[in-house]
Amino acid sequence: MSSKTVDRWITDPVRVPHPQTREDVAEALGVDADVLWPKIRSAVKTGPDREIVATYPYRNACPAAVWSRLLDDAAREITYAGYTNYFIWQEQPRVGERLAAKVAAGCTVRFLVGDPESEVTRRREEIEAVPLTVSTRIQITLDALSRIEGDGVEARLSDGHIALSVFRFDDEMLVTPHLANLLGHDSPLLHLRRRGEGGLFDRFAEHVEALWTEARPVLATS
Repeated sequence: MSSKTVDRWITDPVRVPHPQTREDVAEALGVDADVLWPKIRSAVKTGPDREIVATYPYRNACPAAVWSRLLDDAAREITYAGYTNYFIWQEQPRVGERLAAKVAAGCTVRFLVGDPESEVTRRREEIEAVPLTVSTRIQITLDALSRIEGDGVEARLSDGHIALSVFRFDDEMLVTPHLANLLGHDSPLLHLRRRGEGGLFDRFAEHVEALWTEARPVLATS
């Protein structure tokens, strides 16, 4: 695939490559296909389906550049509602500094993590049966959050999202439904963008808000 061919595809709105080629180009560039060819989605998807930007059979198939862009572009709200959120510190550089800058700029930053002392967590550890346990990964996240300079990052404990991770960045969201005994990176992922009231985005957002309200506060960095 020549660079001239790619240039024609992304600069000429009429020229659109085949679906597999679009996916390959988007992955190589670290962006979503609908960003490069926005008319594709509107021509194919209608109703609630229009909120689905991309799907990935595995969480770690979603390019790191997508996670990075969502974090860097968010201006109002960032919510990490994964059960451990451990992978964030491993896969993204300078996360603490970037989150501190977001808070300083007026962005709300929240972490909803699993309760390391709960029975739900203990059972999950038995299912996963890996050396780096669920409770250990949670403690690593809480320790990393405690090291963020400045005030404003909040963390709460809940075990109600053991089977569903939701990561919100303003009006975009990454959602991972956890499968059986698989770890998070082996479970599928949906990339959503809010298009209106009552869609998939709002349903998952309401789920997180309900859990957040009932969760136990454990951290406000200082």
